[in-house]
Amino acid sequence: MNGKTELVAFDSLKQYQATVSFERSVRGSSVIHIEQKTYTTQDGNTVIVLTPAGRLDISTVWQFRLKLQESISKLSRHVIVNLGQVNFIDSSGLTSLVAGMRDADKVKGSFRICNLHPEAKLVFEITMMDTVFEIFETEEEALEGRSPSIAS
Repeated sequence: MNGKTELVAFDSLKQYQATVSFERSVRGSSVIHIEQKTYTTQDGNTVIVLTPAGRLDISTVWQFRLKLQESISKLSRHVIVNLGQVNFIDSSGLTSLVAGMRDADKVKGSFRICNLHPEAKLVFEITMMDTVFEIFETEEEALEGRSPSIAS
């Protein structure tokens, strides 16, 4: 596993941001890049934002699922998945998101999705998964916990 970590201090809503490039290459498997940011809200909660890039499908989903499990079990029970850079998602990708939501629910956390790429948004609408998740237009709205602005 190759890792790169950068720590930057912030004011107000976000206190710290850690950017982690998460990569794994396994013979015959695709690699997914996952950016990770850590925020501390004004009320003291830690929120992890994961931003996968590329395809979230059968060949990459296991990497994403591992990162999601690690984030919820070791870092924070509050997770936001920013799908702005995911241009393709299949049923295994949707399943990994449902599993992440269940993991967060088990520890009385929160699981939010934001910034859906137009192609991914269409999959959520066709499968009616947009009614299952808390989906927000922007990462900022998801961090603030405003009422979901996409799902209806």
